[in-house]
Amino acid sequence: MTHTFERLNASMEETTLENGLRICYFPKPGFSKTFALLATNFGSVDASFTLDGVRYDTPAGVAHFLEHKMFEDADGNALQKFSATGASPNAFTSHTMTAYHFSCTDRFEENLEILLKFVFTPYFTEANVEKEKGIIGQEIGMMADTPDWMAYVGVFEGLYHEHPVRVSIAGSTESIAEITPETLSLCHRAFYSPANMVLVVCGSADFDTIVRMARELSPAEAARVAARHYGARRPEAARYEVVRHMAVSRPNFLLGFKDDPLAAGESRLRRSLIGELAARILCGTTSPLYAKLYDARLVTRQFETSYTLLPEGAAALLGGASRDPHAARAMIEGELHRLVREGVDDALFERMKKACYGMNVRTLDRPDDLCVSQAVSIFGGEDFLSFAELFDTITCADVEAALARWARPEGSTQSIILPREDAEKGQGVS
Repeated sequence: MTHTFERLNASMEETTLENGLRICYFPKPGFSKTFALLATNFGSVDASFTLDGVRYDTPAGVAHFLEHKMFEDADGNALQKFSATGASPNAFTSHTMTAYHFSCTDRFEENLEILLKFVFTPYFTEANVEKEKGIIGQEIGMMADTPDWMAYVGVFEGLYHEHPVRVSIAGSTESIAEITPETLSLCHRAFYSPANMVLVVCGSADFDTIVRMARELSPAEAARVAARHYGARRPEAARYEVVRHMAVSRPNFLLGFKDDPLAAGESRLRRSLIGELAARILCGTTSPLYAKLYDARLVTRQFETSYTLLPEGAAALLGGASRDPHAARAMIEGELHRLVREGVDDALFERMKKACYGMNVRTLDRPDDLCVSQAVSIFGGEDFLSFAELFDTITCADVEAALARWARPEGSTQSIILPREDAEKGQGVS
């Protein structure tokens, strides 16, 4: 089936195989590289699940560990096979998704075969699993020394009481020590079913060939997908603030506002667009508040806003470096409550809406971002390029409703990274 998105001057070919694997192809005539991504709707928060009537609670970090081990084949390493073709492969694990991808200028079919074979054919041994624990342990150590990452981990620790998003995506050295080949095989069986996956390609390729290869190299039948468990939900944040002391020259912070989970039947993509727009209106780098914060030297040019949707959760995140994170928080929360009381200025809404629309349009010229965005949307039952029509439905009242949810009492937390010398001087906060 061909989908045409006239406003964006774009098209997409799409089909679903008999085993449930969804395939999307964005033709890009004239592009020198072709990008392919094979993703599963399985991330770090999916550690607890029920499969075939049995409840399993797997170690934190298992999705990320499985991502590392999937590149191992009985006849070698998939990374080495990609290297021989000149392709550039990689993979990533997020809270909600694991994805394997490559880009290449030629030999696309050969590279696609490598991708499909290693993702659908797990190979785990006691020896290669034990060896990987040391490698991932080093990665966990590096992440623990990265201030931006620890601020990100901290904000979810503060927002949620039980949700597994509280745990770093890679887990801990203690949790990964519990992972065995049997654990990895269980998770692969539970979530690497074709019915729980999507293949997205962008560039110069033949759609019929992509479909034929996917049909030949993926399992003929889809295994049952596990039911996931995320713990109980509470409306208030777990902690007012989370503080860590690290080797930084100046404080960093990430302020989080808890939002409602998606309602039944609600568009995930539309909610994300509203959340991103509301965060930019509140304190994006072209907002009135950001200018005031910058003039007061409470933020720098490296300031970011984002909106995150999770299974049974959602949050707006804002932050960066600051000489006084507490003062920055006070101003941001003050502006939030003002916007809830007085409403959002119509001219500001229209300006920010156009800017957000333009940012999404630019994704069309970045094949990697386009494929990732489409995979996320597919797992939500939508197509990413429908954002153009969805923007037409977003009103100022939608943004004001989002801001009102963020402003509820005890619904925010601040993750702060302070210089270590502050702790030594007894000047930290807790």
